[in-house]
Amino acid sequence: MTFLRLLQHRASDGTRSVILADGNSARFLEGVTTVRDIASRAIADGKSLADQAKACATGAAVDIAAEFAEGRLLSPIDHDDSAHLLMTGTGLTHLGSAEGRDKMHREAASTEGQTDSMRMFLEGLKGGKPAPGEVGQQPEWFYKGDGSQLVGPSDAFAMPGFAQDGGEEPELAGIYMIGKDGTPFRLGFAIANEFSDHVTERHNYLWLAHSKLRQAALGPELLIGTPPESIEGTSRILRDGKAVWEKPFLSGEANMSHSFANLEHHHFKYDLFRRPGDIHVHFFGTATLSFADGVKTQEGDVFEISAAPFSLPVRNKLTRAAASNAAVKVL
Repeated sequence: MTFLRLLQHRASDGTRSVILADGNSARFLEGVTTVRDIASRAIADGKSLADQAKACATGAAVDIAAEFAEGRLLSPIDHDDSAHLLMTGTGLTHLGSAEGRDKMHREAASTEGQTDSMRMFLEGLKGGKPAPGEVGQQPEWFYKGDGSQLVGPSDAFAMPGFAQDGGEEPELAGIYMIGKDGTPFRLGFAIANEFSDHVTERHNYLWLAHSKLRQAALGPELLIGTPPESIEGTSRILRDGKAVWEKPFLSGEANMSHSFANLEHHHFKYDLFRRPGDIHVHFFGTATLSFADGVKTQEGDVFEISAAPFSLPVRNKLTRAAASNAAVKVL
């Protein structure tokens, strides 16, 4: 089975375009320059994103692997005004996702009782997949930042100068656009590296919010239509060109304790997340972390996350930003 994917491309002269990929075939689309263009037309015309994309005239064929290698593929979604792209996420959503978090928080709290993380995971396991029309258990939720923190699929991550850790989180992310009447439309899914500071989180789970205020990256392909029930991928850390850690990861609803619909409901039930024209990138969580295996990342490491049916990875080098002056002046 093949899946349609949309990609955003920027040529050497800065010209932007959109690519439609179907299996091993990929062509430029004529008359559109961003995925938001196509999504806006689909919403206005009452069409699916796939039908709207297929209705566009096609241009030249393109080798998307070669364009990725040259750094000409952008994040599959963006916004002219970065303040109108919001990045958020949910944790403890995958089967097995509580193990590493529970261990981290148990060690930090030195307690024999059930941690808050384990309780939340078990509540999601019990009530995270409600019947159609019903509302299930709400998940853990966090804010990551606006569009200024969205890194290209092959660009470097810059952890803050004050960060204690820069660690990968291989995930699936949902991409949404809010219609003129406030209706959220799911455009599709992308593989993602959610990128967090796990040392900060381990100190105290109430610092989770601090650990999540970091950059994040999406793979270059927006998978449109219905995704596979199970998505299997590989997360790797490369150091000097060699893998120092590698592990498979699972995503998709078959491997989750919550349904996408339930996670979407508990995000978009808030009026402020249904502002017309906004773009939302929502990270759905993971059960696989190198940090849980005792790996300490270093500047220069490269995170590489890949998963079928996406044909291209998300690959980002770890760097550290210079220390910034956060002192407040009184007027």
